[in-house]
Amino acid sequence: EAQRLRYKVFADEMGAQLSGTDGLDVDGFDAYCDHLLVRESGTNQVIGTYRILSPQQAHEAGGYYSAGEFDLSRLSHLFDNMVEVGRACVHQNYRNGGTITLLWAGLAKYMQMHNYEYMIGCGSVPINDGGHMAASLYHKLKDEHLSPPEYRVFPHIPLPIEALKNDMQVVCPPLIKGYLRLGAYICGEPAWDASFNAADMLVMLPFSN
Repeated sequence: EAQRLRYKVFADEMGAQLSGTDGLDVDGFDAYCDHLLVRESGTNQVIGTYRILSPQQAHEAGGYYSAGEFDLSRLSHLFDNMVEVGRACVHQNYRNGGTITLLWAGLAKYMQMHNYEYMIGCGSVPINDGGHMAASLYHKLKDEHLSPPEYRVFPHIPLPIEALKNDMQVVCPPLIKGYLRLGAYICGEPAWDASFNAADMLVMLPFSN
């Protein structure tokens, strides 16, 4: 059910090139993840989801999903206490704030139950305009929200931000904005994710924040 919702949002709505078939978004990390679901109480339909990769399961999977996009070497000493979240999506009929609030409450409970301290994930910005909005957003956020140098990551395929406009008026995507309000860091320059036609920024939230 989570994979079907993800396909509807990422492929049908956003045009992502996904590896799944039969209307499902499936990749090799799914089997290792815990899947957080929000259901509509009347119909029991899944209307929101996150997937969560615990430190132990990341080890079993051969690493974190975001390691495919970034060099995470400077975070390696945190791996035993670091959870990765991703594939966050909400059905288009339920994007009123309530669903994402329930998902975040579930994430907080998960972190508390297992006593994990750090949460990471890729915050995505569409690059339908060639990346100018994403570059401008990074320039806007880096002055206030860039991580300390010891938590910096480095994209394997960087978005060429120096070749793009950096002074456009931009609105921060709600998910990234929410993380930053909670005290999260942007851990470096954005990576270019061709499959999702997006620029990804690695976001890290120390739970103590």
